[in-house]
Amino acid sequence: MGKIFGREPVLWLALIAVIVKFVSAFWIHVSADQQAGINAAAAAVLGLLIALSTHDGVNAAILGFVQAIVALGVGFGLHLDADHQALLMSLATAVLAMFTRTQVTAPVSAAQAAKPLIKAHAQA
Repeated sequence: MGKIFGREPVLWLALIAVIVKFVSAFWIHVSADQQAGINAAAAAVLGLLIALSTHDGVNAAILGFVQAIVALGVGFGLHLDADHQALLMSLATAVLAMFTRTQVTAPVSAAQAAKPLIKAHAQA
């Protein structure tokens, strides 16, 4: 991934923004809000790809991606009220939490964590 984006992912986003404006000006006419939505989704995709390649902040990048896609859908006429958008984001958060739980190991075992509690209870 680093070879594609190099050290300048912002330049790639600027290129995408210019391409969106160019295509909008000559072929597919979209509003300024829709252009902003496309650019936000592109930024979210790039952020997700960078997070995956560096293995850092992946959950936040995935949630940002989902949020950008929902916003893009609403910008293009998807009829989702605020309550349904919140439910979608809650679902995405819960799914990520369930996945993360299977990938993370606590630095202290449950037995080791319970020892201070057992000692304190015995002394009381």
